Amino acid sequence: MLAAALYGTGLVTTHCGLRHMEALAGARISVPSAGLVFWLLAPFMDTSGWQAQALVLFALVGLFYPAAVTLLTFVGNRRLGPTVAGTIGSTTPLFAVMGAALFLGEVPGAREVSATMIIVLGTMALSMPAAGASQNPQRSALWMPWSAALLRALAQVLSKAGLVFWTNPFAAVLVGYTVSAAVVWMAGFMVSGGKPPAFTRRGVAWFALTGVLNGAAVLAMYYALTTGPVQIVAPVVATYPLFTLALSAMFLRHERLTGRLIAGVVLTIAGIVLLLAR
Repeated sequence: MLAAALYGTGLVTTHCGLRHMEALAGARISVPSAGLVFWLLAPFMDTSGWQAQALVLFALVGLFYPAAVTLLTFVGNRRLGPTVAGTIGSTTPLFAVMGAALFLGEVPGAREVSATMIIVLGTMALSMPAAGASQNPQRSALWMPWSAALLRALAQVLSKAGLVFWTNPFAAVLVGYTVSAAVVWMAGFMVSGGKPPAFTRRGVAWFALTGVLNGAAVLAMYYALTTGPVQIVAPVVATYPLFTLALSAMFLRHERLTGRLIAGVVLTIAGIVLLLAR
């Protein structure tokens, strides 16, 4: 739930940052910012007992998460709008649960499947555009949020596998963010042809904050994965639209309480209760 709250807050700060900077420039700030914080904390954290298999998996995850997922999410939000991108992103737990069943042997029961479906429906209701809202016609960009959802689910499955070899969430996030920071800067250099990025003071501040929030969310999620299965962690983390909705209503004044939003909140909370019931 902490990871969901941090992700939801990061989505709001991302929206603020995109007012001042382009998505690629923002990613080149947000991902390295979190990586820098983790390296500053590294001397005070226990990283002993490392395992080569785990390091390989953590580095493999870092090649696309958060690097590629961040870029796809930022650009998808810009081209499709947060409602369409968020609705598609809500399908992540479905892919994560299927991946965990295929590769980790986490076969979900009827309760887990039902709860996951309810949470997905609830978060989709929270993310869908209101009736009468303008629709973004850029259908060609739909592959971005779908790819982000798939990669996010794959990252959860591979990270869980790595944490089985070496139960160290901090090491997982440190390695992953270090690799991702390099990937983001290389991608930015290739896209821009070596031209300096168009940074702005406000944009840098917002995206640095976004990076720290998302980095803390990933760390919280990895801690959850050390003790809980993907089929439980992934759907709970996917409830971040609840927090985005609340923060947007309080600070951005973008949301008004409607029947659709009430239904989304009720479904999401009901799904969580069912998922965690014993």
